[in-house]
Amino acid sequence: MADVSVRPARPDDVAEVARVQVDTWRTCYLAILPAVIIESLSIDIALAAWQQAVTAPPSPRHHVLVAQDQEPVVGFVAFGPADDLEAEDPEPETTVAVGPLLVEPRWGRRGHGSRLLAAAVDLARLDGMARAIAWIPEGDIVSREFFESAGWAPDGLARALDTGAGELREIRIHASLAEVPA
Repeated sequence: MADVSVRPARPDDVAEVARVQVDTWRTCYLAILPAVIIESLSIDIALAAWQQAVTAPPSPRHHVLVAQDQEPVVGFVAFGPADDLEAEDPEPETTVAVGPLLVEPRWGRRGHGSRLLAAAVDLARLDGMARAIAWIPEGDIVSREFFESAGWAPDGLARALDTGAGELREIRIHASLAEVPA
């Protein structure tokens, strides 16, 4: 029987979270992100961002969770109150933004992503959140199918991000936390 778990990230997990992000993007986002972005990824840059997110989150409703398989950290999810909502978005005070949710490719298809998403939804509910959103690259079919299999759906919004090396189009998906299975 596998020893798998999801738990809050600790300061000693920051390096592993950064490594998982960089390794996953380098492996899975080659066709999605401009090559110059992939080439510029570094653990040091990711470390700085994750250090702050894990050790000094902006609010008690901001979280980073890690998935473990035995001892190694194999994935993570970050989430917190949404800060980029549209004027017509329902429930702005109780909308959580999820992202990124990444599982290292060699650990994929073992339920880690589902456990991370379920734990994020459970914790967001405990934080009083009623709705969730996530922005995913338009070309990331794997993530889109994953979220849709969990009851999420596109809400019709899209955006274009200037990466400095071209445009990255993203779509927004959403779910009612009352309807999403935990």
